[in-house]
Amino acid sequence: MKSDHPWRERGAALLAAMLTVTLVATLAAGALWQQWRGVEVESAERTRVQAAWILTGALDWSRLILREDGRSGGADYLSEPWAIPLQEARLSTFLAADQDHNAGDDGDAAQNTFLSGRITDQQGRLNVQNLINSGRLSPSDHQAFVKLFRLLGLPAAQLTALEQNLLASVRGADGNAPLPPLHLDQLINLGLSPATLAPLKPFIALLPARTPVNLNTAPAEVLYACIPGLDMAGAQQLISARALNYFRTYTDAGKVLGGELASQLNADAHAASSGYFEVLGRLRLDDKVIEERSLVHRVGVDVKTLWRERGSFSVSTTFQPPT
Repeated sequence: MKSDHPWRERGAALLAAMLTVTLVATLAAGALWQQWRGVEVESAERTRVQAAWILTGALDWSRLILREDGRSGGADYLSEPWAIPLQEARLSTFLAADQDHNAGDDGDAAQNTFLSGRITDQQGRLNVQNLINSGRLSPSDHQAFVKLFRLLGLPAAQLTALEQNLLASVRGADGNAPLPPLHLDQLINLGLSPATLAPLKPFIALLPARTPVNLNTAPAEVLYACIPGLDMAGAQQLISARALNYFRTYTDAGKVLGGELASQLNADAHAASSGYFEVLGRLRLDDKVIEERSLVHRVGVDVKTLWRERGSFSVSTTFQPPT
């Protein structure tokens, strides 16, 4: 028997077909997105693992350079191999020259990957840990930081807050005492504002033990701060003198200064060699920049990594290596 309303049946069939097509398209789009997402996750993980291996290799290379420098002993100065920065270069330049070795996807990746880095002497800076000596504020190191704060035009009240919080963290008598800082950025929790910490960073370090300032590697601002009677003209004089002949001991710097300034140098606060270095490695891969900083401690030819931290930034980020 024919239906009295054939147009209704045709309309229902057309609607069912449209719903079926819509459902299939939706499922196909979802499956495609899941596949794309899986590829992206796998690619990101592969990039992360590759970057970790490359930056670990760069750190090991830096440790080898410092180890070889330690074999000769003596002073550490800015004309040594460890102090020469590695300018950005294609990763392929570090690989074998064999064309077959660089063929395929790995070769293309090496062509688009760039590596750079440098080693920075952390004892060319004022060590924040020096402010506290045997559970008390160190007068000489306090004066060094006072000079640096004045030179940079920073608020003295924040230095006072930093010292009080450092004392509290060392003594730990109060349950509300702040934890001892491990990295410079944590000084914000001890009284420094971000606006104060930013200009301080090139001139201070946070090392696990008391350290003297290396007069061979310290910038003029640090030299000015760590020698009580020194002015900026005298600091520039030291830099000019060490550029011609590096200081083999801190007493060589005293010969340049002469007079009363020479008597202000001492082995506890001043040196011509270093044991703490920061290794900075930077990997640029397509539109990503992965940066790793490591603190290493050298005793003789033994070079140990104390900590490592890694970050990922967009390629538009301005790269400013430590000074």
